[in-house]
Amino acid sequence: MDLIETLVSLWESTGIAHSIAHAEWQNYVMIIISFVLFYLAIVKQFEPLLLLPISFGMFIVNIPGAYDILYGTSHGLSDLEIQNLIMNGGQTNYGLFHYLEFGVSKVIYPPLIFLGIGAMTDFGPLIANPKSLLIGAAAQFGVFLTFFGAIAFGFEAAQAAAIGIIGDADGPTAIYVTQQLAPELLSAIAIAAYSYMALIPVIQPPIMKLLTTKKERMIKMQQLRPVSKREKIIFPIAVTLVVGLLLPDALPLLGMLMLGNLFKESMVTERLAKTASNELCNIITILLGTIVGTKAMGATFLNFNTILIIVLGLVAFCFGTVGGLLCAKLLNVLSGGKINPLIGSAGVSAVPMAARVSQKVGQEYDPNNYLLMHAMGPNVAGVIGSAVAAGVFLAIF
Repeated sequence: MDLIETLVSLWESTGIAHSIAHAEWQNYVMIIISFVLFYLAIVKQFEPLLLLPISFGMFIVNIPGAYDILYGTSHGLSDLEIQNLIMNGGQTNYGLFHYLEFGVSKVIYPPLIFLGIGAMTDFGPLIANPKSLLIGAAAQFGVFLTFFGAIAFGFEAAQAAAIGIIGDADGPTAIYVTQQLAPELLSAIAIAAYSYMALIPVIQPPIMKLLTTKKERMIKMQQLRPVSKREKIIFPIAVTLVVGLLLPDALPLLGMLMLGNLFKESMVTERLAKTASNELCNIITILLGTIVGTKAMGATFLNFNTILIIVLGLVAFCFGTVGGLLCAKLLNVLSGGKINPLIGSAGVSAVPMAARVSQKVGQEYDPNNYLLMHAMGPNVAGVIGSAVAAGVFLAIF
């Protein structure tokens, strides 16, 4: 009898039995979607450092019965429910992911990612060409356009703000804003933001070619002036001070970005810069990506709102690209034809992917045209712009 009970208990603990009992077909749909993301990350190499942990998190959490093991049966209970559980002789039961999720729910991971980005970023192209700030600002057009569009579709203002941030193509910023303004939308917004970051090489080139002429795409830009060490040290301090005085809500992201950059440019904290840009950034990327993926549970992810958010996110990203391109075209006219409009697409925050796309498209028409450093100016300006846009929404809502 004990053997039969043991076998029954063993069977009931399997994911197959759990799936049969609860008929969670949505989980299998999400597993299939995770396989598609695996393919994009591994075979197509679309931003694999982000997409691979996200797709694995999505895959593992949707295995029937896995959620209670990964997060624990006490995960999601309110403080009152936990107190009642303990008073009635029960025990709290938390899994590994419950604790790892604190970095997302308490918005710890995104600023740490910005610290690493800052330690890897060279603001020299932006300092050498301050007009790039205009392109980075214009690329926020998609964010605010989609904000109003989401409200028109019935989302609350705070939710619309979180959806609009997808247009920055900046996963950490999207998570940072969403967790504070609309945590119930975190899975859809985070997946959309990181997916569009990974798909930049697919999404942006058609828009770039549509909005520019062949003659514009072949413009060769003059070499940027050298930027002194003093300028590079003053820049992060000055930006932090100015933005902090005007928009304190942007400081958790922007401040950490500039701290990482100061580690790099000061030349006296090489160990800190290396740790921030390598070990720390890699660890946080693994944890953040995996936890974001686990938010895509089939039962809660597969609904009309999620589809609408993904579509609105694509609109935000596309119009962010459009805003940057149109601004660069205007600057080209005002400069007498000295600015290649292709660098405008790099105004979105995805560093350095968007700048590489500008370079790649430009070289399709002239293999000797090197736009990468010129595109890095708008690209890093977009990082600053995304933090500022996040600060604006947080200050308002």
